[in-house]
Order: sequence, then structure tokens, then C-alpha cells
Amino acid sequence: MRCPYCQADHDRVIDSRSAADGFSIRRRRECMDCRRRFTTYERMEETPLRVVKKDGSRVPFDRGQILKGILKSCEKRPVSMEELEKITAGIERRLTEMFDREVGSKYIGLLVMEELKKLDQVAYVRFASVYREFKDVEQFVTELKPFLEGGNAHKR
Repeated sequence: MRCPYCQADHDRVIDSRSAADGFSIRRRRECMDCRRRFTTYERMEETPLRVVKKDGSRVPFDRGQILKGILKSCEKRPVSMEELEKITAGIERRLTEMFDREVGSKYIGLLVMEELKKLDQVAYVRFASVYREFKDVEQFVTELKPFLEGGNAHKR
């Protein structure tokens, strides 16, 4: 590690401990040439998750896109921002646990629908209508049928 003050490449580690986030190591170092101290952080190198879109293109995973879709679906619904953040974090966690490099946008959409179905029926149907690209009213009614027949979804 190069000293940020004198650029020497000769230092020693004085202290190491887990950083507050729990995903990195904080190291306190002392330069052996100028004797000044500095802090470094070591974290695991991650391969960023990429999303394979419907058209086959690949884009970096962006949790903000998930939150944006959920927010739009829950517009004017009695759902707190805290609940939406929790859902988004849960989906992000599941994706990073299940996939190393790439995930299809279809799978992400299914996870979002699964969570919205438990949270709010109207938000679920709004998201499903865009996600599944309903072509006619018949498809829309088919999606609503489980709710109309007293499905097991949570009601708000």
C-alpha cells in the first residue's frame, strides 16, 4: 500500500477490525518512512450483477429500477415508503444470493409481482398489467379472477 503522504511503499498494519457495514475490513496503517498514519478499507471484489432485458441487451443491475416500478404501482395506495424499501432490499438480497453474473428481467418482474401480491392487490394488478403487457380486457380479467373469487392475497 502506498503512503498517501510520501508515496513510499513500506508500511505496517497497526490495527485491523471489521468496518461498521460488516462487509469490509478497516486497517490502520503507519508508513515506515514518514511515520504518518492512514486508514484503508479492504472489501471483497464483487462481480456486478447484470440484467438480461427482453431484447437480449445487458445492463448493470440497478435496485433503483425495482423501487421505481414498485413506487409507480403503489401510487396513491396506503403503503409506506418503509415497506417499499423493505421489499426492494429483499428482492435485491434474493437476486445476489441466487445469481452470480446475470439475471433475466422476467425473473425480477416475477419476484416483484410475488411481493406486491402479498402487499396490495391494486398495486399488484397495476404492476402485472404493465409487466405482462396485457393485450386485451380478457387477460386483465384472468389476472383478477383469483382476487374476485376470494383468493388468498392480503387485502388492503
